[in-house]
Amino acid sequence: MKYSSKLPLFFAFTICSSLVWADSSSTANYQSFIPKNWKVLEKVQGDLNQDHQADLALIVEDTDPKNIIRNESLGSAELNINKRKLLILFKNNQDYRLVATNLYLPTEGDIESPCLADPIGENDPLEIKNGLLKVNLHYWLSCGSWYVTNHSYTFRYQDQSFKLIGYDNNDFHRASGEITAQSINFLTGKIKSTSGENEFSEQSQPIEIKWTKLKKHYSRTLEQVKFNEHYEFE
Repeated sequence: MKYSSKLPLFFAFTICSSLVWADSSSTANYQSFIPKNWKVLEKVQGDLNQDHQADLALIVEDTDPKNIIRNESLGSAELNINKRKLLILFKNNQDYRLVATNLYLPTEGDIESPCLADPIGENDPLEIKNGLLKVNLHYWLSCGSWYVTNHSYTFRYQDQSFKLIGYDNNDFHRASGEITAQSINFLTGKIKSTSGENEFSEQSQPIEIKWTKLKKHYSRTLEQVKFNEHYEFE
């Protein structure tokens, strides 16, 4: 799916309003920002705004039993389609402040792809390193596809928001062993594409690396990225 360059006005207003609210509310207990009857799936700490404080990135999930539905197709017998949120909290001495929220994380179960494993169930879905936030998604299907795909989004806090500065993806074909990868730097507009690697080959294979430029300019914040969709950046 192509990444739309247009953001509805009401969506932008909602984002601005939520940030204003977040700036005016702080608490010593980060759990105060977790909605009632939601649970923490992932929590990482690290300095995201260069103030030498341990900020927090959380993935939380609703626990409504009504969203555990029966699956009569291939895959798991039940599908958990409870919504998830990504919360970013800045630490200020003993208090936490909510500075960003993303509402577009993939759910554990997928009605349209019931064979899909939980995209955040393996590896480390969240990382904070060198002041950067990474959101990592892993796509593996028990039926319907031979491909295993990883998506990684890199964000940096600047101008009072988390900007998408990098995107990486790689595909592994479980039958052929072929591996392809793509790395996009939105700051430079450069795309690095890699092909020719094979997981099953007994001999080293010549790896082809191709550099291209983005045809469009992308400026996205954490709130705007729909992690539950697959993007094709041009």
